[in-house]
Amino acid sequence: MGVVRWTGRETKTLRLAHRMTVRAFAARIGVSDRMVSKWEKGGLDVVPRQGTQAALDTLLSVAGTEVQERFATLITEEAASGDDARTETLLAADAHRHQRHPVDGKLMALVEEGMYLAGTGGETVWLPAFWIDVFPTTNADYARYLRATGQAPPRHWGSDGRCPDSVFDHPVVWVTWHETTAYAGWARKSLPSSRQWEKAARGPRGNPYPWGDSATAAKCNVRESGIGHTTPVSRYRSGVSPLGVFDLCGNVWEWCATESGPGRYELKGSAFTSPFALAAPASFNDASSTMQDDDTGFRCVTTAESLPLAD
Repeated sequence: MGVVRWTGRETKTLRLAHRMTVRAFAARIGVSDRMVSKWEKGGLDVVPRQGTQAALDTLLSVAGTEVQERFATLITEEAASGDDARTETLLAADAHRHQRHPVDGKLMALVEEGMYLAGTGGETVWLPAFWIDVFPTTNADYARYLRATGQAPPRHWGSDGRCPDSVFDHPVVWVTWHETTAYAGWARKSLPSSRQWEKAARGPRGNPYPWGDSATAAKCNVRESGIGHTTPVSRYRSGVSPLGVFDLCGNVWEWCATESGPGRYELKGSAFTSPFALAAPASFNDASSTMQDDDTGFRCVTTAESLPLAD
């Protein structure tokens, strides 16, 4: 099964994300430039053949993080300007709602101040505005941090201490709570509180899942998906939150700043090793701050004041 159901619209978006000409893009996927032009003109009404679908999947999956982030932003903008049911709340309809952080360069989404429905009981909670990473911290992100600080690499990297090319755009794992807070400090950010994380996932209306009300395991990388390992952070487009944030359910558990007990901190989001039943953003999980595992990573937040909206 492919990552994306490619139509002419998505094909054009991928080409633009790669910043390729029609001719260069056509050569990359093994078709004629005339065919690519035909797909793009047809938009949503044109669906390339199965072999081309696989080639497009591959081109997206091996792309660098910047290309994948551009693709994610462009596709969300298109959804917001079309007939997507979440048009009014999709973040990318307003370019000012996405900004890159000046230290680690990660794309961040603005979560507006206000109320949201929290927890399994739908408690009304007010939070000030904050920014949250659109994607979990990837191995590539973590590699930049290690080059800047000289810290030790995670255990799943090679014996030479370098990140394997096959997982550069997957979330970094095998990191303790202390190691994630060290990264956050370097980036002049912090780990999200469990309530910040939950609001980013559920939106101001408190949806049960980032994508809405339906309990759909196919929208994230959980045990039922049968994948058995982490996936690229931009893979699950259909699981994006109303604020344009990815991978808030599944792939890896994410450390939070909220202490649940002496030396223990909350985790959110479930993982490829865990059942979908634990993926609901209102669910509770925690672990010792020294815990390391192949299914646990993180993302960061920062205050609205520290990352002012661009003019």
